[in-house]
Amino acid sequence: MTNSNLTNTVAGPVIQPVIQTRGLTRTFTARKQTVEAVRGLDLEIAQGELVAFLGPNGAGKSTTLRMLTTLLPPTSGSASVAGFDVATQSRQVRQSIGYVGQGNAAGHQQHGRDELVSQARAHGLSRMEARARAEELIADFDLAACADRKVSTLSGGQRRRMDIAIGLVHRPRVLFLDEPSTGLDPQNRANLQTQIQRLHAETGSTIVLTTHYLEEADALAGRVIVVDHGQVIADDTAYNLKSSLGDLITLGFYDQATAAAAAHRVRRSAPEAQIKTLGDEVTIRVAGGRELAPALVADLAVAGDRVHRMEVAGPTLDDVFLNLTGRSLREDNDTATDTALASTDETLEEIAA
Repeated sequence: MTNSNLTNTVAGPVIQPVIQTRGLTRTFTARKQTVEAVRGLDLEIAQGELVAFLGPNGAGKSTTLRMLTTLLPPTSGSASVAGFDVATQSRQVRQSIGYVGQGNAAGHQQHGRDELVSQARAHGLSRMEARARAEELIADFDLAACADRKVSTLSGGQRRRMDIAIGLVHRPRVLFLDEPSTGLDPQNRANLQTQIQRLHAETGSTIVLTTHYLEEADALAGRVIVVDHGQVIADDTAYNLKSSLGDLITLGFYDQATAAAAAHRVRRSAPEAQIKTLGDEVTIRVAGGRELAPALVADLAVAGDRVHRMEVAGPTLDDVFLNLTGRSLREDNDTATDTALASTDETLEEIAA
């Protein structure tokens, strides 16, 4: 006998995020003062995403990665990676991930090929499987010419490719890359970015990287998370983050008086624009700036405010950070203060570990 009031429903599969944090926090004590490196981080990352953490030195990017990879215990909050709790199931987390830190992963006196085999064996591969996996990675990362040399003799680019190969030796579901291209010259940086893109396309693994390089985040990541003072202040695609700002039109005039008059006219005709005047130059941040600029110059010329020079630039991720915080990400990454803070965090984390 059936009850006509009951309906059969079929629920679809519930897809859990491969990385999830709730209120994740890490504090340190330095000179009797509490430093909040990460503050109440809530985060979800799905399987197959390529995510870039962007922020100045000392923002909490590396500290977050160290907690997610079980190298540093959280002060409070929770985090899971590949379905395992980082605090209570650290062994399972480590078996599921690859991690490439800012230091070199291989022993300096080890030969590259031997190190790959040893790492594969440590992850449970048989001797034959380990050798086959080592050869596969050597080919994938173009390391054949240097695989039998000591790691200490490799160039910066070769070492970083070796580091990533070691992180991938057990085919992890999740790969963490902490500043993978720091210290590399532009050519090696570009080569490494190509390798990361190919790796993500071929394996579908989840990749989370931290970076100082705005162009790197823009080129690689499908999702950009901007971190400042231990908190997420923006989380979206690079395209959406930049599109929210509009283009930047820079107009140069022959004198300051003409620039001031032109700025006044633009404010009346485009009240939604962000307009700044500096000497004989006017900058205009507005949506659709590339299309607007020619008509704007023509209108100013009719009014007698002749433009001497014009530039139009699309928004950058640095512009996003500047809009969110009032300061430049590039400048923050170059200051001695932030470098010192990052070094302090490194030391404190090592002590805490």
